[in-house]
Amino acid sequence: MPDTQTTQLDAVYRYAALQRLAESDEPVDVVVIGGGITGVGAALDAATRGLAVVLVEAQDLAFGTSRWSSKLVHGGLRYLATGDVGIARESAMERHRIMTTIAPHLVSPMTQLVPIHSDTKPLTRGLVRAGFVAGDALRLSAGTKGSTLPRSRHVRAARVLEYCPTVRPDGLRGGLVAHDGQLIDDARLVVGVARTAASHGATILTYTKAVSVEPGQVQLEDVRTGQTFTVATRSVINAAGVWADQVDPTIKLRPSRGTHLVFDAKAFGNPTAALTVQIPGHTNRFVFAMPEQLGRVYLGLTDEDAPGPVPDEPVPADSEIDFLIDTINLALAQPVSRADVIGMYAGLRPLLQSEGSTADLSRNHAVLQGYSGMISVVGGKLTTYRKMAEDAVDKAVQTAGLTAGPCRTATMPLIGAAPAPAPAGTPKSLIARFGGESARVVDKANIGDPLAQIADGIDVTRAEIEYAFTHEGAITVDDVLHRRTRIGLAPADADKARPAVEKIADAVGITR
Repeated sequence: MPDTQTTQLDAVYRYAALQRLAESDEPVDVVVIGGGITGVGAALDAATRGLAVVLVEAQDLAFGTSRWSSKLVHGGLRYLATGDVGIARESAMERHRIMTTIAPHLVSPMTQLVPIHSDTKPLTRGLVRAGFVAGDALRLSAGTKGSTLPRSRHVRAARVLEYCPTVRPDGLRGGLVAHDGQLIDDARLVVGVARTAASHGATILTYTKAVSVEPGQVQLEDVRTGQTFTVATRSVINAAGVWADQVDPTIKLRPSRGTHLVFDAKAFGNPTAALTVQIPGHTNRFVFAMPEQLGRVYLGLTDEDAPGPVPDEPVPADSEIDFLIDTINLALAQPVSRADVIGMYAGLRPLLQSEGSTADLSRNHAVLQGYSGMISVVGGKLTTYRKMAEDAVDKAVQTAGLTAGPCRTATMPLIGAAPAPAPAGTPKSLIARFGGESARVVDKANIGDPLAQIADGIDVTRAEIEYAFTHEGAITVDDVLHRRTRIGLAPADADKARPAVEKIADAVGITR
């Protein structure tokens, strides 16, 4: 198991690591560029093979696409529907590993509900049922037991309304139910992988930009101070996501935008299942209204071409907002409107350039050798991050002639994965976000009222905020509001919590 004494990522750790690198002439084995899920996955994979690893991220951990997902660890059913059997199988295998070994504390079964009404076409019902049965077959082929993910089934109309109270009851004939993996939060997975990598010796540096890559070296800049220095390295892995073509100009990407809307769960009657509605005119595309932490429902997902410069934070288009609302309202007796939207977010998928609609482009990943001999990993999806990282490190080891052990990440639990008792009175929401590390979060708190909510109606404790600064690499208030927690997905909540987070930042010595 990782040594949690070496996972105290804070501003002091970052400063010391930067100074050590700036003063050293000794080459490292691998520099990983990008602090999203693929980059931290590559850092963990390389470090556990015995390689000397430095990960650099120009912003914060999970700053890009890795925090804008649907928060699902899914089994690849959509890819099976499009004939991508290999991707579907790989997704199911990686979902199994995450849910049973790697991060079972961060993933739980999500009930997916498709209501059946009298006006539902028989073909639609048959295709959904066939898809769910195929999903069961994928689950079984990956070795995932029914106790982890229950099999699909038909439920009666009364049960549909228990799951999703605002579904229109007129003509309701029941529903089809399946289950998939749901993350408590995608950014928390990134942080967990990064800290586990650090526990195995990887150096994790946020706000550190790779200015240039040349054979045998990478020039870095401390974004906070402007200091620049060069690190000698035997190999470079470019895991910069939608910015990968800025690191290696030989790569051609065609990003697509996926948008979600954020609602108070009350707008959907506090559902306990993800309401799933077929997009008119499509047989294998749906929108989902998914119950989430902090009493929210996330409604997604779109798939739109996103040409032009890549923004730090993509913005949903008005047409996407209308599309999501109009589609989900097809199944609702109590429609939702723009007035119910309390937040929204959009992420860009780093797809390789190709012809056709972005919705039809392959979600498979690619590992490429390009500019200055660096290895770039692009495409893919959150669920298969571990396999993407493994393939990238394999390629780096091969091309640079590195001496490394075998990949170990398929059976390696993350920090917090092992069950451990939490102190009496610890909120269930804290345990859901930290798992077996919950007691440590509470024990390490030095502020007053550690288990008190950071603000009225927001079930994030003061201890979690302090821990984000002292152990999870957060060095700004926005790091905490937008990535260590997801308070910032509702701007009004961020405004309400910011003063208290700023006081804790001051108390732990964060320079603002």
